[in-house]
Amino acid sequence: MKLYYKPGACSFSPHIILRETGLDFSLIKVDLATKRTEAGDDYFAVNPKGQVPALLMDDGSLLTEGVAIVQYLADKVPDRQLLAPAGSMTRYHTLEWLNYIATELHKGFSPLFNPATPEEFKTITRQALEKKFKYVNEELHDKQWLMGLRFTVADAYLFTVLRWAQALKLDLNGLSNIEAFMERMKARPAVAAAMTAEGI
Repeated sequence: MKLYYKPGACSFSPHIILRETGLDFSLIKVDLATKRTEAGDDYFAVNPKGQVPALLMDDGSLLTEGVAIVQYLADKVPDRQLLAPAGSMTRYHTLEWLNYIATELHKGFSPLFNPATPEEFKTITRQALEKKFKYVNEELHDKQWLMGLRFTVADAYLFTVLRWAQALKLDLNGLSNIEAFMERMKARPAVAAAMTAEGI
């Protein structure tokens, strides 16, 4: 399998999960500004959406969208317990978190990454995100991971967007549960390996 990625972008989440699964894969860096791969190939020829992540399978089929990719990867190696089995409420609560992170957190950052966004709107956006991260901090109270004692695909995604929050200097002061979560994530070998591979 080949994972098309941009260092530190949302593709970082499936990159972590690939390393957690132990599956064989290679990385292909994409320049999203030029839509070219590191070899100079046209990225639109791989993924017509022009965004990362994209996972190219050995049979030539393509899967895009990080939330779909991590579910696929987790289901390929059920023994790693990265996502609870179908039919269990734990699975649906994990999917609930994936959707919350995707729609309320991840997409919430878009205006902050856009240089055309007016400063007043950026301030409103930052305040909205900070409020949502307070909610996440409360949800992590007395929990090692979002689902409790077991690491799941949702934790990799949360870690990815929390890194953006830190990079953009959102006010996370006093959010001690998030701080502890970040340290636990960095201590995971798969996370450390992904960070090293992406140079972040």
